[in-house]
Amino acid sequence: MATMTVSLPEPLKDWIEALVGEGDYASTSDYVRDLVRKDKELRDASFEMTDALREKLDRSLASGISTKTLDEIFADAVRKVEARQKKLG
Repeated sequence: MATMTVSLPEPLKDWIEALVGEGDYASTSDYVRDLVRKDKELRDASFEMTDALREKLDRSLASGISTKTLDEIFADAVRKVEARQKKLG
C-alpha cells in the first residue's frame, strides 16, 4: 500500500482523532481511506447519472419538435399525476 502525507488544520486533525478515539475508525488512515472511497463512489454515480441524462437528451433532440399544444402537454401531465396518485392510494 502506498503512503501519502496530508496536512490538515488542527481542528480537523482533532476531529478525526476523536472519531478514532470513539472507535468509529481503527486509525486516521482508516478514516481517510473510507472518506476517499465514499467520494469515489459518489463521483462514479454522478458520472453514470450524467451519462444517462445525456442519453435522454440525445433521444429527446432526435425525436423532433412536438406538435402538441401546451394545453395537451399539461393535460397529459395531469393524467400522469392522477394515475400515480391512484396507484399510491
